[in-house]
Amino acid sequence: MPEQYPAIQGGGSLILAWQIKNKRVLVVGGGEVAAGRILNVLNADANVTVVSPKDGLNEEVAYRIDKGQVEYVDRKFEPSDLDGADMVLTAIDDAEASTQIWKLCKEKKVAANIADVPPECDFYFGSVHRDGPLQIMISTNGNGPKLASIVRKQIAANLPDNIGAAIQKVGLLRRKLRKLAPATEEGPKRMQWMSRVCESWSLEDLVEMEEDDMEKLLGFYNPGEVPSLDRLRLGDPPEDFAFDGSFGWWTLLGQEDNSSLFEDIPVSHNGWMEQSGLRAQALVESLEATARQNLLEELHRIATASLDSFLQSNVTGPPLAWNPADVLFPKEICGSDEKLRNIRRDLIRSLSVDGEAVYKLIPNVELFCLAKCLLNNTTLVGPESSARYRWDRVTANFWHQKLLSENAASLQESIYRDLDILEHDLNQQDPNEKARRLIQRATIHTQHGFDQKAREDLARATTETGFDFKLTGRLGKRTKYQEKDLSQLVVLAKSADLLENGTAAESGVQPTSSAGHSDLSSNGATFKPQHLDLNDDTLLESIAFLKPPSQPSLSSEADISPALAALDPSNQPVLQPLDSIILLAYASSITNTSPSDGLTREETLPYALRVLQDGSSGWQIYTQALLVRSRIEGYKSRTIERSVLQLQALVDQVIVETTPATSGDQSQKETQDTAPSTFFPKPKPSESASASERLRHLPQLASPTRWELEAELASRWVSLGGLRTALEIYERLQMWAEVALCWAANDREDKARKIIRRQLYTLNSSPAATPAIHDEDDDTKPEDLTIELHALPVDAPRLFCILGDLENSPSAYQRAWEVSSQRYARAQRSLGKYHFTHGDLRSADTAYAKALKVNALNHSTWFSLGCVRLQLEDWPGAVEAFARAIQIEEQDAESWSNMAAALIQLAPSISINGAETGEKGRDDDGDVTAVNTPKRDPQKRIREAFIALKRAAALKRDSYRIWQNLLNVSVKLSRPPYADIIVAQTRLIELRGKSEGEKSVDFEVMEGLVAHLVATCPPAPAAEDEMVEEKTRRPGFERMLIDLVQNKITPLITSSRRLWLLTAKLSLHLQKPLATLQAYEKAWRVTLNQPGWESGTKESAGLWRDVVDATEDLVDAYETLGERTREAGMGEGELVAKDWRFKARSAVRGVLGRAKERWEGDERVERLGDRLGELKAE
Repeated sequence: MPEQYPAIQGGGSLILAWQIKNKRVLVVGGGEVAAGRILNVLNADANVTVVSPKDGLNEEVAYRIDKGQVEYVDRKFEPSDLDGADMVLTAIDDAEASTQIWKLCKEKKVAANIADVPPECDFYFGSVHRDGPLQIMISTNGNGPKLASIVRKQIAANLPDNIGAAIQKVGLLRRKLRKLAPATEEGPKRMQWMSRVCESWSLEDLVEMEEDDMEKLLGFYNPGEVPSLDRLRLGDPPEDFAFDGSFGWWTLLGQEDNSSLFEDIPVSHNGWMEQSGLRAQALVESLEATARQNLLEELHRIATASLDSFLQSNVTGPPLAWNPADVLFPKEICGSDEKLRNIRRDLIRSLSVDGEAVYKLIPNVELFCLAKCLLNNTTLVGPESSARYRWDRVTANFWHQKLLSENAASLQESIYRDLDILEHDLNQQDPNEKARRLIQRATIHTQHGFDQKAREDLARATTETGFDFKLTGRLGKRTKYQEKDLSQLVVLAKSADLLENGTAAESGVQPTSSAGHSDLSSNGATFKPQHLDLNDDTLLESIAFLKPPSQPSLSSEADISPALAALDPSNQPVLQPLDSIILLAYASSITNTSPSDGLTREETLPYALRVLQDGSSGWQIYTQALLVRSRIEGYKSRTIERSVLQLQALVDQVIVETTPATSGDQSQKETQDTAPSTFFPKPKPSESASASERLRHLPQLASPTRWELEAELASRWVSLGGLRTALEIYERLQMWAEVALCWAANDREDKARKIIRRQLYTLNSSPAATPAIHDEDDDTKPEDLTIELHALPVDAPRLFCILGDLENSPSAYQRAWEVSSQRYARAQRSLGKYHFTHGDLRSADTAYAKALKVNALNHSTWFSLGCVRLQLEDWPGAVEAFARAIQIEEQDAESWSNMAAALIQLAPSISINGAETGEKGRDDDGDVTAVNTPKRDPQKRIREAFIALKRAAALKRDSYRIWQNLLNVSVKLSRPPYADIIVAQTRLIELRGKSEGEKSVDFEVMEGLVAHLVATCPPAPAAEDEMVEEKTRRPGFERMLIDLVQNKITPLITSSRRLWLLTAKLSLHLQKPLATLQAYEKAWRVTLNQPGWESGTKESAGLWRDVVDATEDLVDAYETLGERTREAGMGEGELVAKDWRFKARSAVRGVLGRAKERWEGDERVERLGDRLGELKAE
């Protein structure tokens, strides 16, 4: 009978998935074969030890050793290397040594693989295909290794793309299912249901499956059903569902068409948004009642599509091929230009938050409002919503924040509330998605001024992508006539995929985006915006760097990886898009956290140049890099021309790419009229990038809108003195606030006031009676415009504040506060500044407090409030204000310093054990008696102030006032921190020594330090030579003080006897009699050189007293030190001053000779005479 079981085929190998995670694998050898073995076992999470002489390492093995991926022993194999090994792999050319290692392994029963010697192998390495968790190994059992590679490639070519991702998602689904049904008896059912999912779903469906789909799919586990992916996402569509070209929006809202949707919507403030929100809420509740989850997904798609379309039409381009108004508004509104303008005007007004307004001529604003109201619906994006929905809401709210004239606290709180919730989801993402979200969050931090948080997220993103970069220096030429190569700043950077395969850049392989799409067109051409050449007669287009072999190795570059050190700065490999964005984000972070000086710009420029260098990071990334470079080059005379022209080219690009060629929507004619004529021609479709490519990385880039770019161009013209050009741009954009500020900056405040008042007031009750804004023949005076308009512009709060600045009018600030419904924090900030300037500190305190109720995250307001309270001597309030300022901006040195000033003034209200002092109690009879409480801790506030000042000094090392305060507070501590005192005094000398000389030294502090040294440290032993003396000096306080006095203070002394006496005291302690005597001599000379001491007047009595004291001190020093032996150095062993009597008599005689005439009869003259007699007698 035929066999019913599989036949046995001998001669094969048992192929297993050997788990060697955390096992010790010994690799003997360091060549190319060893590199392949090392990679295989590292991929299995083994702990690898490589034993090989250093000269036998190839580049890959050396790289892994340098990165710490393996342990390394630099020598040949020794039998003791096998101790503790779980697996041994040899890849050396010595066959005899390989056989010996194999025999040792057999003795120790350790599995081994001897390269190229099959009989001595316990296992083979096959040809492996790897895609995430999927591993396929092909083995020919030693018969044809090359054939195994061919078979592997054939199998891999027939697998679906991203099969590894599909397997990962199936694994995640299994884990979710095990949590849903953890019971042991559920095991067979779980296995059967999972098998049905894998069999009924295609691999493409498994790849496309998202976490939301998994949650829905698990709902079918209990009934034992396995729906298709399409059914899972779409469900049973409603009978009246039909696609009408509007993303299903009107049908979803229960409308047969879009004709009656807006019939009952009032065209008034916030009307459209409120009504849309109510409709969306009612719709979602209805959907929940009928379990139509697929329609919620449709709403989400509508929201994201609307947001993308809005950004495409205002930020990236190309122009939309359809008219949003025709899709989103009913026919009655679309058919009336006036109605359409009115509803768009109210949509613009509805986007105001906390008194901050958006640009009033935003094109297609209805798209953003639709996305905003849907994504902020509490049911569509509620507490249980998926992370994808919440991220989209963060994106919408962030763009809303960017559209406002200033950040709004309400939006900021909403954004960060969602970011806090998403933190957990962030840690569950794969590295690429996690990096994208981290960069997006860093961009949000930068927008809100949290630059330290932004840099932390960028550092995390760099780790996730494996990106390696370094700002460093390389020799090169910057000018055409430069003969000598000088160090030039450059960013060396390499993406992770190129770190593993250095041939990628040379072979023409281009990186793909995170979405898996290439940045190339179908014909292989790279899309790039227009890049303008420098065309300078001196500067080169780019720095001409020396080739790597000619570059010297710098000891300071020890932290640069070998892969970066080997790069040619002029020909670096292509970067992945996310890595390019990281560089640009770092450049923005540097600009935000450092002063706007030349050094900062020089540090920032290389980041942008590195992104521009490879030229294939994507359209929008390249555009952003050009913009960053343009901003930096605007400060240099030789690059300013290209800076302006490049910015103009970018403006032209965005305007052309976001303006439809023709539009039947006359309601946006006013918006279309703001588009200027362009210098540069519109690119052909073949020269431009698709909308999907431009939008792909926009959440991470947060590029400026078209009107923001134009306003930046106008601001650039103002800085260059091109007032007329700037005004033309601002006026065309109808940015009247900027127009007024432009005139005010050029000392035309009357013109500025008139422009602002025209926006807010009229000559009489009829606005038509007021002349046009740009009527050159208008002779209206600002004072004539006094009747407030009935319908104020959307940015009225800001305009009132600008008017208050121009007219120094608190009533204008108050009006701004009122028209914003007491939400415009800037109005109260301006009032606070006004009252502070005029000395009304109480009113300033109140105004700043009101501003903080609206926006409690404004650092400058807390700082200003703290300063007001310092002057009010409200010490607890000042401490609170500066503490809040520090919480928002921990790097603010001034807040730390001012908080210390307030802490010093606070009474020590806390006792040693925490009980309040001065309390009263009652005895058993009810009589009042004093409670015996511990004494207060008088040092508590001083210690707190000391800590605050140390932090301030670390943040702002160039502020001598902070260092002076730190010095003053340090000496007040009961246990003075001597090291900190010395550091503070040293820093004061470094900052003020050149300008103030010896006045930068605190005499009392230094005298106290030297006295403490003399009292606590034993005298230094007499040294035979200087080297011995250096060795005998103790480190720490003593060494620091000696260096301070000898190297910092002594060179500054010019006329201070006290300082020379100080050095004399220290030299005496150090057993240096010659140096001591010389210090006394200099102290005497500087005292004698003071003019007027010999005049004999009453006013000069103090000077005369100092001269006598200095002379007596000198004579005493001669007597004490003259006959001592000199310290090590020239004249070692000789007497310090063998003629000391002669010198002492000469000093006394000289003083008496000059003072005898004027000070004759003074008791000090007699004292000096007696001393001279004693010297003669001796």
